[in-house]
Amino acid sequence: MSEPDWVTHAIWWHLYPLGFVGAHPADPPPGPDEHRLRRIVDWLDYARDLGTSGIALGPVFASQTHGYDTTDHYRIDGRLGDDGDFDHLITEAHARGLRVLLDGVFNHVGTDFPRYRDAVAGGDTSWFRVRRGEFATFEGHGGLIALDHRNPEVVDYVVDVMCHWLGRGADGWRLDAAYAMPDRFWAQVLPRVREQFPDAWFVGEVIHGDYVARVTESGFDSVTQYELWKAIWSSLNDANLHELDWALKRHNDFLDTFVPMTFIGNHDVTRIASQLDNPDHVDHALVILMTTGGTPSIYAGDEVAYRGVKEERFGGDDAVRPEFGSPLDGVGEHGHQVLRAHQHLIGLRRRHPWLHTARTAPLQLTNTGYVYASRAGEDTLLVALNVADEPLPVSLQEHGFGAAEVVAGSGAPPAETFTETVVPPHGWLVLAPR
Repeated sequence: MSEPDWVTHAIWWHLYPLGFVGAHPADPPPGPDEHRLRRIVDWLDYARDLGTSGIALGPVFASQTHGYDTTDHYRIDGRLGDDGDFDHLITEAHARGLRVLLDGVFNHVGTDFPRYRDAVAGGDTSWFRVRRGEFATFEGHGGLIALDHRNPEVVDYVVDVMCHWLGRGADGWRLDAAYAMPDRFWAQVLPRVREQFPDAWFVGEVIHGDYVARVTESGFDSVTQYELWKAIWSSLNDANLHELDWALKRHNDFLDTFVPMTFIGNHDVTRIASQLDNPDHVDHALVILMTTGGTPSIYAGDEVAYRGVKEERFGGDDAVRPEFGSPLDGVGEHGHQVLRAHQHLIGLRRRHPWLHTARTAPLQLTNTGYVYASRAGEDTLLVALNVADEPLPVSLQEHGFGAAEVVAGSGAPPAETFTETVVPPHGWLVLAPR
């Protein structure tokens, strides 16, 4: 594994800046004199108090609309502010012990990207993929023009951009649409960036495919673990915890090579509180995220049970990328309950940093009940999930443990230590063997 040591303790609070500060969609859009990027600074204490150790930003560079149609990788989006606002955000985050992850869109650019405008006007087209005389686009989106990653100048450009912002204080990069880019491109880029910034972390956005091969051939430290994300909400909704068990076995295999970036929500998917049929199961999803190996990421708002459904239409992302006012504004009792669960379970994760590379092993499994052990070396936690309408009995001795105590859960036994317990209907427990 190539990741820097600090990532062992990393838990990200992920936000989509353009939506978060009300810069997109907005009519008229704000100008740089509004310095909206600084609004994120007002949330840094909240992110720290939540227990996270870094903020993972969506796109902040000059773009035409949603941030993923970049027009200038060296300039902060005018709707957010300017370089001074970025420097202020970095300074304030680091003063609170928070790392900062940037979102790099290097697969494609917007139609106002200067080199593309020149190419359309009859100039050099070598920076772009051209097929049968037409510029290739990303997944058919006419406003997203695909770069030609075989061009050494494109390699040099991406190296320079990444180093520029790492030099300004960023701690790493999420690499957008990495699944659409050749691994050999990153194998040329990343070693050159690491020469200058050996402590930086690089995570590729990969949805399907061979995660291990991607990491091995590209040089990424990590990739996004969409397989586990899907299995978490799907298994809880379908009362089919065998699906979760299968995904966790796959997850163990990934951990032999790299530590995935794990999540139950992000800016591209329906929020977990809307995705799950039973609101009680939001805690279950969080328990899985916080007790399995990985580098966890919490999507801003999920920690207070924000709702939002992604739709496949123009503007279909807006519901999951809303503007944020002030912390806890309008949050109801269920949201406060979910927040308390986040703070407790993130705290549990921070107290057990070995969970970063923990493997899981099933101990008890039915469609509606799942008990697994998370282990790393001599350290172990037991996790019991119940999505049935009936209680789930758990006998520790049957699983080779003498006794245990509850360290977190929706129900507790009558004594601190015990050999047998019951998980209440739609409940969960995290146990420490004794």
